[in-house]
Amino acid sequence: MALSPGTRLGSYEILSLIDAGGMGEIYRARDDRLARDVAIKTISPRLVADQDAFARFEREGRATAALSHPNILTIYDIGRDGETAFLVTELLQGETLRTRLSRSALPWMDALEIAGAVTAGLAAAHARGIIHRDLKPENVFLTADGRVKILDFGLARSVATTPTDTGSDTLPSTQLTMPGAMVGTSGYMSPEQIKGGQLDAPSDIFSLGCVLYEMLTGERPFRRATAAETLAAVLDASPAPLVGSQTPLPAGLDGVVLRCLEKDPEARFPSASELAGALAAISGGAGAEPGRTRSPSVAVLPFINLSADPENEFFADGITEDVIAHLAKVRSLKVISRTSVMAFKKRGLSLREIGAALGASTIVEGSVRRAGNRVRIVAQLIDAATDEHMWAETYDRDLNDIFEIQTDVALKIAASLQAELSPVERARIGRPPTADLQAYQLYLQGRQCFTKFTPEGYRQGVALFEQAIARDPRFALAHTALAYTYTHLGIEGVIGWEPALAYSRAKEAVARALALDDGLGEAHGIAGLLRFVCDFDWTGAERELRLAMALSPGSADIYDHFGWLCSSLGRYDEAIAAVRRARELDPLAHRSDVASELVRAGRYAEALAEATPLVRADPGYARANSILGWAHLKLGHVAEGVAALERAAEFSPDVTMFRAQLGQAYAIAGATEKARAVLAELHRLAAEQYVSPYHFAYVHTGLGEHDAAIDWLERAYEQRAGAVYGIKGSFLFTDLRGHPRFVALLRKMNIE
Repeated sequence: MALSPGTRLGSYEILSLIDAGGMGEIYRARDDRLARDVAIKTISPRLVADQDAFARFEREGRATAALSHPNILTIYDIGRDGETAFLVTELLQGETLRTRLSRSALPWMDALEIAGAVTAGLAAAHARGIIHRDLKPENVFLTADGRVKILDFGLARSVATTPTDTGSDTLPSTQLTMPGAMVGTSGYMSPEQIKGGQLDAPSDIFSLGCVLYEMLTGERPFRRATAAETLAAVLDASPAPLVGSQTPLPAGLDGVVLRCLEKDPEARFPSASELAGALAAISGGAGAEPGRTRSPSVAVLPFINLSADPENEFFADGITEDVIAHLAKVRSLKVISRTSVMAFKKRGLSLREIGAALGASTIVEGSVRRAGNRVRIVAQLIDAATDEHMWAETYDRDLNDIFEIQTDVALKIAASLQAELSPVERARIGRPPTADLQAYQLYLQGRQCFTKFTPEGYRQGVALFEQAIARDPRFALAHTALAYTYTHLGIEGVIGWEPALAYSRAKEAVARALALDDGLGEAHGIAGLLRFVCDFDWTGAERELRLAMALSPGSADIYDHFGWLCSSLGRYDEAIAAVRRARELDPLAHRSDVASELVRAGRYAEALAEATPLVRADPGYARANSILGWAHLKLGHVAEGVAALERAAEFSPDVTMFRAQLGQAYAIAGATEKARAVLAELHRLAAEQYVSPYHFAYVHTGLGEHDAAIDWLERAYEQRAGAVYGIKGSFLFTDLRGHPRFVALLRKMNIE
């Protein structure tokens, strides 16, 4: 009998039924302890008494809990309440691949993206000695935000990765079914699985080959009239040639699929990792994020200033940024953000190389020539892989037509990429930001100053935005830019700006922006950021940020800030997913954020693997060195950790955060005198300029002076200084978590 809403299973309250099957039901439930919604999978009471069925249920819990990967459903708990046994997992929003396939076959690029995500998850499982044994479209879930999850390891069998491998990282080898037993789903089982033989990674690869074939053709490769005939076809028949939903399929894809479907396991890909490499080679997977279905992707390179006056550089950059901003409003497009494309302003690389570096399949190039009140803009859309021109247009117009030109460019690019635009998106793209061209030019100059990300650039930006607003008080984008600048001044503690004053100014500006235009995603994003960094209003912040993501789905910063919020609340899986999306949209500006969140989540080995290539590619990148250092320290590699943090402090001598983190690292390493020297240096600097109290807390924590550290954290709380909003999950304050004063501080911040 289904559980009714309000029923309790331990600390979980049933909210509603999601689905039902032969094994039991799946419910949406509320976890009272962590105040979050979860999914609960129950096992039917009649099966609890069946030892084999219940053993299968427990195996699903153990097997899935042993895995931690973004492409595998996360399990939180396994329990029993009376006669009801249950699993607690993350709650997913979206649909199964089976539901998606019920509508049509998939475009080959989407099919490859999904298959690539599944191979990534399988590779992680196989590395832990676990095979799935029931991979099929029903067990692949496509989330609403575009990620891919493997479900139901209930048939998983643990195998030793080598004959002598019995270490703690590999589950013990166990025969979970009787010899010769056939367990799985007809049409997706490998030949050796049908025969009840020994199974390993190539068996899952066969099943994935069946799924990939079906994604491309809409048909199952071995489907026959009955289950018995289907099993016989798997053993003896060859699949029909692939006929994709888009023809022709890329070269080599049919060969990859047919290799997966070889009868002999040794003829298949020997590992999921090798299959992933083959799929990436076909799709041109450089820069693509494993585990996310592909959207049309575009990078708008900085428009070249051909004007006689070099001062018009800001105008060319402004055209670039506004085209990016327009395209970022289209949910069905992946648009690379400004920070990353500006790195290629001087070109120097081929379009193919730029596309690969940015993870963009198409490139927009353009030029701007301005003379008096006339402007000539040339724009063209190019396939990054082939250099084929997909669209081009030249505009010789009056300067007063600039907003119409930007709108036309954005709409024609979207049309060329066959991106779906809703009427609301089309209307928002076509709405001019201001009727005052002089105000618009002041706004463009202000953005150019702000994006230098220097104290002087911030100050100049504030002055120019205020001038733009003085000319047009109803210029909502200018108010938004002013709010964003003040917010950065507060978060970064720029000299001359104490956070409380900066945040106050930011709140005034963003409130004005939203009063003028409630549909500005960027403004809602800033409002959400301020709600948690300043007000510790977590519910309100999440509401604003989710609205911002809906209004500006191409904004990397909004996803990044949502990641900050989730991480601050200990919702690490969501945080990592959000910053991965930010990195997709702005791969250079957010290149280290995933590694940072992995450290906060306690996934130190993964963080090390993420940070190492960043430092190798850019040895002077202070933030990557810092993250690398903490990953090493948390893994017990003290010398390597300290060395990396010394490099971070050396490469950014004006950033007290890196100096303070080094002080904590010195203390951890036992170099107490060096730690106290760092503390003395911070006090000396504080006499001359603003130094965040948050940074003093780093060093005192390392020295074991917990009350002193909390003294500084309380000052940071009062000033809203630094990243004080994130102290609950900060790896730098782990030692303080049980301290009564620290717990009380979290309570003041509305974090339990």
